[in-house]
Amino acid sequence: MAKTIGVTLSEHVRAGLVVDYELAVPLQCFPTDLEEDGALVELPTDGLVRTLCEQIMAAAEAGGEIAAVGVALPGLIRGGVVEEAPNLPQLKGTRIQEMISAKLAEQGLRTRVNVLNDADAMASGLAATKGKLDRLIRVWTLGVGIGYGRYPFSEGVWEGGHSVVSLDDKERFCGCGGRGHMEGIMGHRAMRLRFLDMEPEEVFAAAKAGDARCQEFRRLWHKALAAGTATSIHMDGAGKFFLTGFNVRFVDLSLLKDYLQQMVKMSPLQSYSVEIVTDDAETRVIGAAVAAEQAAARG
Repeated sequence: MAKTIGVTLSEHVRAGLVVDYELAVPLQCFPTDLEEDGALVELPTDGLVRTLCEQIMAAAEAGGEIAAVGVALPGLIRGGVVEEAPNLPQLKGTRIQEMISAKLAEQGLRTRVNVLNDADAMASGLAATKGKLDRLIRVWTLGVGIGYGRYPFSEGVWEGGHSVVSLDDKERFCGCGGRGHMEGIMGHRAMRLRFLDMEPEEVFAAAKAGDARCQEFRRLWHKALAAGTATSIHMDGAGKFFLTGFNVRFVDLSLLKDYLQQMVKMSPLQSYSVEIVTDDAETRVIGAAVAAEQAAARG
């Protein structure tokens, strides 16, 4: 079977050798201290690329010929260029695919490099590990922001977390500055800005305890997720949606499905389903590798 390497970059760099949609060896990780989450933000672009390549080369030692390398990054990635990267601003405008390819070639690894958004890597990983490589898969990652991943790959921007789900002039909490965005309601950062006196977990606990203000927000939060999902269904068709990220703990599937039923009324579009899954680095690494292998096959 083809041997590929998947890499993810977020608070840490994780890399692994993937064979037949499974990790062949334990993941490489930098920094090795998982409690350290600010080291990468402080690195300049060259330092980040060097760190990525060091982890790729370490993962490559476990295999023979490497068919492709997939690198999953947060942000808007098109044509191998990081067009926007709010969490790693030093990468904005970087021709990251070329830089990684050149650095790997210097170290003796000449192979195809494919760069993609980390939410798309999660979608590819779920498709591979759940035996759904022949299906349309979409993933909402509910975290600091809202990630939207899609499999199979299709050209486009796919910034689903910035879907407009409200026309309220006061809805300006999205990190990009846009009004009415899904992320401006559901994102962890946005919730902290909205409730300056409460953490998000306290808001949902208070809603459960009967606090009227928090109950109203809980309904708005689920309506925003339903609206983003319904928009995707109306644009891209029905299918499987996965929910992941550390804030899936707030999801009430029954309430979400009720709002979805109110929003999606065309019978051909009602064959959708929603499932909560654990967000783990292994799935994203596998997804990055699978996406790279498929990109290499497309030529």
